[in-house]
Amino acid sequence: MPVTDCELCRPESVLIEGSLAYVRYDSNSLSRGHVLVVPRRHVASYFDMTVEEKAEIQSLLDRAQSKVASDHSPDGYNIGVNIGRAAGQNRMHVHVHLIPRYSGDVVDPSGGIRCVLSKK
Repeated sequence: MPVTDCELCRPESVLIEGSLAYVRYDSNSLSRGHVLVVPRRHVASYFDMTVEEKAEIQSLLDRAQSKVASDHSPDGYNIGVNIGRAAGQNRMHVHVHLIPRYSGDVVDPSGGIRCVLSKK
């Protein structure tokens, strides 16, 4: 995908920002308060980010959690990064999901993200 077609390269509805990354709500939200932490530079893989980008992503993730906690009062969180199409990455611009979880949002949350590979 050309950078000009990448929605994550055009920050909209920014909640929190830094010089290297920003936080926004996920346009395909899985729960109330689901946000993405996104580097400003167009890079596909988490592993291709610079040390500085990773540090800012971590800092913004902490700040985003505080905002989500204040605004939505979730009971837990999942943090996730899909890297590569085989792992479910659809937008080839790295982004870290902070997904608030609420008691009763699924029948049995045991195993957390392991449910993705539950048939294994």
